[in-house]
Amino acid sequence: MKVYNLACPLDHRFEGWFASEEDCLAQQEKGMLACPLCDSVEISRMPSAPHIARSVPGKELAPSTELTVSKADKGNLSGDVVALTGGDHSHLEAQVQAAFLRGMRDLVGRSEDVGNSFAEEARKIHYKESPERSIRGQTTLDEAEALRDEGIEVMAMPMIPIFKNTLQ
Repeated sequence: MKVYNLACPLDHRFEGWFASEEDCLAQQEKGMLACPLCDSVEISRMPSAPHIARSVPGKELAPSTELTVSKADKGNLSGDVVALTGGDHSHLEAQVQAAFLRGMRDLVGRSEDVGNSFAEEARKIHYKESPERSIRGQTTLDEAEALRDEGIEVMAMPMIPIFKNTLQ
Protein backbone atom coordinates (compact mmCIF):
# COMPACT_ATOMS: atom_id res chain seq x y z
CA MET A 1 0.00 0.00 0.00
CA LYS A 2 1.34 3.40 -1.02
CA VAL A 3 0.21 6.52 0.82
CA TYR A 4 0.85 9.83 -0.95
CA ASN A 5 0.42 13.40 0.20
CA LEU A 6 -1.55 15.16 -2.54
CA ALA A 7 -2.64 18.73 -3.28
CA CYS A 8 -4.78 20.59 -5.81
CA PRO A 9 -3.99 24.01 -7.34
CA LEU A 10 -5.93 25.69 -4.50
CA ASP A 11 -3.49 24.07 -2.04
CA HIS A 12 -6.10 21.76 -0.50
CA ARG A 13 -3.96 18.96 0.89
CA PHE A 14 -5.11 15.39 1.39
CA GLU A 15 -3.88 11.80 1.46
CA GLY A 16 -4.33 9.16 -1.22
CA TRP A 17 -3.92 5.42 -0.61
CA PHE A 18 -3.01 3.29 -3.62
CA ALA A 19 -2.05 -0.30 -4.32
CA SER A 20 1.05 0.93 -6.18
CA GLU A 21 2.58 4.00 -7.80
CA GLU A 22 1.24 2.75 -11.14
CA ASP A 23 -2.26 2.61 -9.65
CA CYS A 24 -1.92 6.25 -8.53
CA LEU A 25 -0.69 7.36 -11.96
CA ALA A 26 -3.42 5.39 -13.77
CA GLN A 27 -6.16 6.94 -11.62
CA GLN A 28 -4.68 10.39 -12.19
CA GLU A 29 -4.51 9.90 -15.99
CA LYS A 30 -8.15 8.75 -16.10
CA GLY A 31 -9.30 11.77 -14.07
CA MET A 32 -10.45 9.51 -11.22
CA LEU A 33 -8.28 11.29 -8.66
CA ALA A 34 -9.98 14.48 -7.45
CA CYS A 35 -9.64 16.92 -4.56
CA PRO A 36 -12.24 16.11 -1.88
CA LEU A 37 -12.75 19.83 -1.23
CA CYS A 38 -13.09 21.42 -4.66
CA ASP A 39 -13.29 18.39 -6.99
CA SER A 40 -10.32 19.58 -9.04
CA VAL A 41 -8.62 16.77 -10.97
CA GLU A 42 -5.38 18.74 -11.28
CA ILE A 43 -3.64 16.84 -8.49
CA SER A 44 0.06 16.88 -7.68
CA ARG A 45 2.04 14.71 -5.31
CA MET A 46 3.67 16.53 -2.44
CA PRO A 47 6.99 15.58 -0.86
CA SER A 48 6.57 13.15 1.99
CA ALA A 49 8.79 11.35 4.43
CA PRO A 50 8.54 7.60 4.86
CA HIS A 51 6.43 6.49 7.82
CA ILE A 52 7.75 3.63 9.87
CA ALA A 53 5.28 2.08 12.27
CA ARG A 54 6.76 1.13 15.62
CA SER A 55 5.20 -1.26 18.02
CA VAL A 56 6.09 -3.13 21.13
CA PRO A 57 5.36 -6.87 20.89
CA GLY A 58 1.86 -7.50 22.20
CA LYS A 59 1.19 -3.77 22.62
CA GLU A 60 0.29 -1.26 19.97
CA LEU A 61 1.52 2.30 20.30
CA ALA A 62 -0.81 5.08 19.22
CA PRO A 63 -0.49 8.83 19.62
CA SER A 64 -2.43 10.21 22.54
CA THR A 65 -5.47 12.12 21.36
CA GLU A 66 -7.87 13.99 23.56
CA LEU A 67 -11.05 15.57 22.29
CA THR A 68 -12.53 18.33 24.42
CA VAL A 69 -15.93 19.85 23.72
CA SER A 70 -17.16 22.76 25.78
CA LYS A 71 -19.70 25.55 25.47
CA ALA A 72 -18.10 28.74 24.27
CA ASP A 73 -18.12 31.92 26.30
CA LYS A 74 -20.96 34.13 24.99
CA GLY A 75 -18.58 37.08 24.83
CA ASN A 76 -16.27 35.30 22.40
CA LEU A 77 -18.07 32.69 20.31
CA SER A 78 -21.39 30.95 20.18
CA GLY A 79 -21.90 27.19 20.08
CA ASP A 80 -19.51 24.39 20.92
CA VAL A 81 -15.75 24.64 20.80
CA VAL A 82 -13.72 21.55 19.95
CA ALA A 83 -10.06 21.26 20.88
CA LEU A 84 -7.86 18.35 19.81
CA THR A 85 -4.66 17.75 21.71
CA GLY A 86 -1.84 15.27 21.13
CA GLY A 87 -0.91 13.50 17.89
CA ASP A 88 -1.02 14.83 14.33
CA HIS A 89 -4.54 15.94 13.39
CA SER A 90 -3.89 17.23 9.87
CA HIS A 91 -5.86 14.32 8.37
CA LEU A 92 -8.80 15.04 10.68
CA GLU A 93 -8.67 18.75 9.86
CA ALA A 94 -8.77 17.92 6.14
CA GLN A 95 -11.78 15.61 6.67
CA VAL A 96 -13.63 18.25 8.68
CA GLN A 97 -12.82 20.90 6.08
CA ALA A 98 -14.02 18.61 3.28
CA ALA A 99 -17.29 17.83 5.10
CA PHE A 100 -17.85 21.52 5.81
CA LEU A 101 -17.30 22.47 2.17
CA ARG A 102 -19.56 19.66 0.92
CA GLY A 103 -22.30 20.96 3.23
CA MET A 104 -21.75 24.53 2.12
CA ARG A 105 -21.81 23.50 -1.57
CA ASP A 106 -25.08 21.66 -0.91
CA LEU A 107 -26.62 24.72 0.80
CA VAL A 108 -25.45 27.05 -1.96
CA GLY A 109 -26.71 24.67 -4.65
CA ARG A 110 -30.18 24.42 -3.08
CA SER A 111 -30.70 28.13 -2.48
CA GLU A 112 -31.27 31.26 -4.52
CA ASP A 113 -28.88 34.18 -4.08
CA VAL A 114 -30.96 37.31 -3.45
CA GLY A 115 -27.96 39.48 -2.59
CA ASN A 116 -28.60 42.55 -0.45
CA SER A 117 -32.38 42.00 -0.67
CA PHE A 118 -32.18 39.09 1.77
CA ALA A 119 -34.24 40.58 4.64
CA GLU A 120 -36.90 41.95 2.30
CA GLU A 121 -37.21 38.65 0.40
CA ALA A 122 -37.23 36.58 3.62
CA ARG A 123 -40.17 38.65 4.87
CA LYS A 124 -42.03 38.23 1.56
CA ILE A 125 -41.60 34.46 1.76
CA HIS A 126 -42.62 34.37 5.43
CA TYR A 127 -45.76 36.41 4.82
CA LYS A 128 -46.61 34.36 1.68
CA GLU A 129 -46.07 37.29 -0.71
CA SER A 130 -43.42 35.30 -2.62
CA PRO A 131 -43.13 31.59 -3.37
CA GLU A 132 -41.57 29.50 -0.61
CA ARG A 133 -37.94 28.60 -1.34
CA SER A 134 -34.48 28.60 0.22
CA ILE A 135 -32.63 31.86 -0.20
CA ARG A 136 -29.23 33.26 0.73
CA GLY A 137 -27.83 36.74 0.69
CA GLN A 138 -26.45 39.52 2.82
CA THR A 139 -28.02 41.54 5.63
CA THR A 140 -26.91 43.33 8.77
CA LEU A 141 -26.77 41.69 12.19
CA ASP A 142 -29.52 44.03 13.41
CA GLU A 143 -31.76 43.11 10.49
CA ALA A 144 -31.12 39.37 11.06
CA GLU A 145 -32.13 39.81 14.71
CA ALA A 146 -35.27 41.66 13.62
CA LEU A 147 -36.14 38.76 11.29
CA ARG A 148 -35.72 36.30 14.19
CA ASP A 149 -37.96 38.51 16.36
CA GLU A 150 -40.66 38.22 13.66
CA GLY A 151 -40.38 34.43 13.79
CA ILE A 152 -38.38 34.14 10.58
CA GLU A 153 -35.61 31.59 10.99
CA VAL A 154 -32.30 32.75 9.57
CA MET A 155 -28.84 31.28 9.86
CA ALA A 156 -25.53 33.02 9.38
CA MET A 157 -23.37 31.22 6.82
CA PRO A 158 -19.64 31.76 7.16
CA MET A 159 -18.17 32.77 3.83
CA ILE A 160 -14.48 32.23 4.27
CA PRO A 161 -12.86 34.27 1.47
CA ILE A 162 -10.33 31.61 0.50
CA PHE A 163 -13.14 29.06 -0.02
CA LYS A 164 -15.70 31.40 -1.61
CA ASN A 165 -14.83 30.49 -5.21
CA THR A 166 -14.68 26.74 -4.50
CA LEU A 167 -18.27 26.40 -3.27
CA GLN A 168 -20.10 26.57 -6.61
